[in-house]
Amino acid sequence: MTKVGELIQKGREENNLSMRQLAELAHVSHSDISRIESGEREVPNPKILRKISKYIGVNYNDLMYASGLGAQISPLNPYIIEHYRKLKGEDLKRAMNSIESNMKNNDILIESLENNMKNTIEEEKVQVLSDTIEDLKYQNETNEEIMKLLNEQAVKEFRNER
Repeated sequence: MTKVGELIQKGREENNLSMRQLAELAHVSHSDISRIESGEREVPNPKILRKISKYIGVNYNDLMYASGLGAQISPLNPYIIEHYRKLKGEDLKRAMNSIESNMKNNDILIESLENNMKNTIEEEKVQVLSDTIEDLKYQNETNEEIMKLLNEQAVKEFRNER
């Protein structure tokens, strides 16, 4: 079983869904889910992952990373933690300003997309907007975790200066 298969199976079971139930909810074939979970399909279709993620409580970006199709932007990534913990002085300030700016820009974009979604009738367009909003919110959650790391680093730096 692959890592993505394990994540999907675990999420499906935690939500008390059979493969058939998940397939029906996500509008994908039962065999697609079976092949992904068993590892028979090592690199699943991203569209299928997007559909499945909505019903199993696992973020799409995490499924993409687990299947080797995307970079893990999660703050749980040890390389990200190590990188931000090494920042000092101006680099630390720039990182904090950059993350804060990204979060504000994402919030503005989310609000704009949500307003656009209210005026959109076509289901396919609404789904694309909804997926984009979900991704932006995930990015902001990640940015919030990174800001926590940066704030901890800033406090350590401040204490060392005294």
